[in-house]
Amino acid sequence: MPHYLTVGHLLRQLQDLDPSLPIRLAINPDFPFTHYLGADVIVRDGTAFIADDGQEDYLPATVSDALAWA
Repeated sequence: MPHYLTVGHLLRQLQDLDPSLPIRLAINPDFPFTHYLGADVIVRDGTAFIADDGQEDYLPATVSDALAWA
């Protein structure tokens, strides 16, 4: 897995998932929360950006474990 995610790598990881699954961003291993992702993808200067769209809740412990944040 690359250190920095590319559009192609992200598409490969998502292609077999249920398209109705919500996506959340895991933030800050020291104070783990989930955040909504914004719906827009903005491309500038050769990079695709997706904005954080607000905090949802604490990150489930099972996700922290899978990310080796525990």
